[in-house]
Amino acid sequence: MGNLVRVDSSWTLFLDRDGVINERVFGAYILNFNDFHFKKGVLETAKELFSKFGRVIVVTNQQCVAKGLISIESLNVLHGKMKSEFQHVGARIDQVYVAVERKDEAPFMRKPNSKMAELAKMEFPEIDFNKSIMVGDTDGDLMFGKKLGMKTVLIRSEEKISEDRDLELDHLGDLIKFI
Repeated sequence: MGNLVRVDSSWTLFLDRDGVINERVFGAYILNFNDFHFKKGVLETAKELFSKFGRVIVVTNQQCVAKGLISIESLNVLHGKMKSEFQHVGARIDQVYVAVERKDEAPFMRKPNSKMAELAKMEFPEIDFNKSIMVGDTDGDLMFGKKLGMKTVLIRSEEKISEDRDLELDHLGDLIKFI
């Protein structure tokens, strides 16, 4: 398999959280950092991978906030610790955008809706969706990327996938071989 694309600092990497960065717990939620376990190889490969991109953005659906299982403040602390772990290995995440509503409830921030990407572009106007890669493990992640014109990468999991994707990998760190 050849290159997905040739990226440089004008490209943006969009990442889903659960199932891409950390181990996803099917049927449950990550409610504290003690339960947040980085997927195999993510921290070890993040510096090299993330350095290829001008921006690295996390976009994550977290309806556990709307369900009252965790406060937005506690979720922000968890994400701060996640970002800190990346910084510790020399990798940078520019921003984490979170959709906190339940499925099918306003304000419709959840992927596959594009609102989190639009917020990223407002904060970082240099983002070009046609020069972006979305990495996720669900159909919603792939649809999010495709509707914005991004390249899409699937990280394999137990999730049943029906959406087409540009590339399919076992681990986020494997992406470095294709860019």
